[in-house]
Amino acid sequence: MSQSMIERIDRFKKAADQLQGAKVYYREEWDVYYFDLMGKMFGLMTPEAKEDAMITLKGGPEKNDLLREQYSDVIPGYHTNKVHWNSIKLETDQLTDDEIEHLIVESYHLVYKNVPKKNRDHI
Repeated sequence: MSQSMIERIDRFKKAADQLQGAKVYYREEWDVYYFDLMGKMFGLMTPEAKEDAMITLKGGPEKNDLLREQYSDVIPGYHTNKVHWNSIKLETDQLTDDEIEHLIVESYHLVYKNVPKKNRDHI
């Protein structure tokens, strides 16, 4: 697979890991990079640059539907709730890296809102 996909995976890991209180780590039993906020998932990403590599992010139901209608590279969340999660092919040329990073931040904020207030104070 292309060097650009390897760079894209690294970029998205770094973008998620830099969010306040977030950590990204390899979750061996699932064979994914797991985007974690206080024990809550806000994303999953294929660790290797391969043809079917994807990133899965949380989104609002209406926005998720809109993204799926607009882009063939956005599909209902793989192994997640199809209403609240979308998977995006990492080889996409339909969405820019900046647009995907924005979706990472949106996913983070949706999960952050559901973290108990006492825990949010520690973030």
